[in-house]
Amino acid sequence: MNEKAILKYNGKELELDTITGSEGEVGIDITQLRAKTGMITLDPGYGNTGSCTSDITFINGEKGILQYRGYAIEELAEKSTFMETAYLVLYGQLPTQAQLSAFEKEISGEAYLHYGMKSHFEGFPDNAPPMAVLSAMLNILSCYNTDLLTTATEGPKFTEPAAKIISKVRAIAAWAYRTSKGKPFMPPRPDLSYSGNFLHLMFSQTFDMYEPLPEVERALDLFLILHADHEQNCSTSTVRMVGSSHASLFSAVSAGVGALWGPLHGGANCEVIKMLTHIHQDGISPHDFVEKAKDKNSPEKLMGFGHRVYKSFDPRAKILKGQVDNVLKALNVSDPLLDIAYELEEMARSEDYFKERNLYPNVDFYSGILLRAIGIPVDMFTVLFAIGRMPGWIANWREMHQQSLRISRPRQIYTGETLRAYTPMDQR
Repeated sequence: MNEKAILKYNGKELELDTITGSEGEVGIDITQLRAKTGMITLDPGYGNTGSCTSDITFINGEKGILQYRGYAIEELAEKSTFMETAYLVLYGQLPTQAQLSAFEKEISGEAYLHYGMKSHFEGFPDNAPPMAVLSAMLNILSCYNTDLLTTATEGPKFTEPAAKIISKVRAIAAWAYRTSKGKPFMPPRPDLSYSGNFLHLMFSQTFDMYEPLPEVERALDLFLILHADHEQNCSTSTVRMVGSSHASLFSAVSAGVGALWGPLHGGANCEVIKMLTHIHQDGISPHDFVEKAKDKNSPEKLMGFGHRVYKSFDPRAKILKGQVDNVLKALNVSDPLLDIAYELEEMARSEDYFKERNLYPNVDFYSGILLRAIGIPVDMFTVLFAIGRMPGWIANWREMHQQSLRISRPRQIYTGETLRAYTPMDQR
């Protein structure tokens, strides 16, 4: 039986239930706090607030642990594919061969976009931010699937929209990119893997089909695995909050894209490349850049180091670093930005400044370099993040509706003016 927590305030004492998770983490249940005391808790950024219970992802930031449905990210990265991991995240178990084949067939069968969506792409200006296009087009996709605007969590009314979104998000991303470049749309190829098909949709020409190297295809697949879910981050919490109003899956993931767009969330890997480019083009030594970044009054900011959750190291960064090496070797690419990145990484491992602040390279540090090597434009980096995160968003939306659902409605501590009388215009 879980122990009680005791809250003492103003001479009164209140017993609060506790709940213990399967990995031993303990939370205090304050669902009755306001009803019994008239008080609420204040936690800007929700850093100490659990908004839900979840069976999907476990993170221990102090020990650098990330698990999907109980499976270590290191083992999934070594042995799994993105399609298998997506199934795991969505449905809770690793699929049998028959289940995986059926899932892949369903995803492959949804790869095409309705031709009517072409005019919507053409309506965006060439310099439209790809994340804005992605968010808008996911909502437009719902207009072509109005029979699926439900909150079903089982059967075709769930599996169909889930498959459509996971599959078609690749085509939406690629069409957005190709429209901005004045290139024709490419039809998907059923003979390619999920990741291989995305690369084909992005880079193939009418008379010159793009054939991804195995190392590149595997690296992209691994990138998607590492981003498939990450507990209750900003975008996943947004998906849950929007979904709590009984908004459709299409609307909820579209909102998730909007949250992911921010440079403090999904846009962080773009900022890493901008930082490395700045160091290279301006001829600054990595050491001098770091010294400037240490100054709180300096405009220089060190991007790609440290993490809000991971306080020792980001396990995804270790995995992705090896893929960067493999891809650059396979492509025979010598990237000056990589040399700068490695020098910064070495400083992070050796200097007390980094160690004392737990500023270890995070997944964004290496993912930006990897995507750049593959040929993905910087403004598409966050779009790739969104593609990878779709299974996690969908799984959280589904789980939320399977639980006892209440519409999300955070409270606040009001600090504005108290009641005052209206002042006539001539007296102001």
